[in-house]
Amino acid sequence: MREKSKIKSLELATKVIHIGGEPDKETGAVTAPIYQTSTYVQKSPGKTKGYEYTRTHNPTRTRLEDCLASIEKGRYALATSSGLSANMLIMQVLPPGQTVICGDDVYGGTYRMFTKVFHQTHNFIFTDTTDLKNVQYLIKKHRPALLWLESPTNPLLKISDIEKLSGFAKKHNCLTVVDNTFMSPYFQNPLKLGADIVVHSLTKYINGHSDVVAGGLILNSKKLYDKLWFLQNSTGPTQSPFDSWLILRGLKTLAVRMKKHEENALEIAHFLNKHSKVENVIYPGLSSHPQHALAKRQTSGHGGMLTFYLKGGLRASRTFLSSLDIFSLAESLGGVESLIEHPAIMTHASVPKKIREKLGIQDNLIRVSVGIEDSKDLIKDLKNGLAKI
Repeated sequence: MREKSKIKSLELATKVIHIGGEPDKETGAVTAPIYQTSTYVQKSPGKTKGYEYTRTHNPTRTRLEDCLASIEKGRYALATSSGLSANMLIMQVLPPGQTVICGDDVYGGTYRMFTKVFHQTHNFIFTDTTDLKNVQYLIKKHRPALLWLESPTNPLLKISDIEKLSGFAKKHNCLTVVDNTFMSPYFQNPLKLGADIVVHSLTKYINGHSDVVAGGLILNSKKLYDKLWFLQNSTGPTQSPFDSWLILRGLKTLAVRMKKHEENALEIAHFLNKHSKVENVIYPGLSSHPQHALAKRQTSGHGGMLTFYLKGGLRASRTFLSSLDIFSLAESLGGVESLIEHPAIMTHASVPKKIREKLGIQDNLIRVSVGIEDSKDLIKDLKNGLAKI
């Protein structure tokens, strides 16, 4: 392992290849091996080489966690079996009866977990976290244990001031969690902005190839890490060796992929913004985005996610989505291929209709995960689909 001082000085594009990707000590293999084992031989009872059972620790998963911690500029990381299992571990750390303030426009699975699973043991307040003064008021009034942020949010791409909110939360003994899935560590590092825990669906940009379901937690507190690790080891939502290896492989191209995702997304945003059948485009890289100035200050880029409203209702949306050839109509995001979906019917169907409509998740809202194909082909596909409405 390289000296820590040298590791810190590396840029992300180098880290994703070399941190966790060191040649195998036993054979010299350049590509990290997959330790596809459930258990490990002990020299004598209780005397191990650092590993005893793969639910607890695994060398391939350790490599992945080292890399995750490094690129998110944290000290500790846990790789979990899914993004939602990472969320679950955080919630299990909180003592019963605690209050959580959560963004009102979060991933539908997160909303479902909070309102259908943990609602009997914890109190949840959903609010627009872009409203700094209102969040500060709620923190003062309710004294929450946790502030849960998505920035940008899913699917409306609202951006919260992580630094100011985290700073205020700390003054009131409130932990801040930031779901950084949409931005990836390439464009944003919430821990450097004051957050206590960063959560990722590793399924998305970090893996980048739509062939793994996984989650990750990155943080700096040893005390909190130990609690989360104990819960993970006790309840079992760990990442398998093979999936850990796949994510390590996907991570190697994170930097080049994110550049292309952003480049394509910006071109498509400009195209849609000028189209007569599009009502409104939401993309942080456009000057029309309500938090564009904050996005420029808080992130180093704007990512590959965009949403837009079609002129027309559900019928127009169905016609458009069913007419595309290159864009795949599918849930999830962050893969090399372009995906497109209808949040009200698909990813956010678990959010009650009244709440969806209040947030702006209407029947004409389309969410796009822009891939890394040639942008000319992607725009041509969208143009053909819009012509069918």
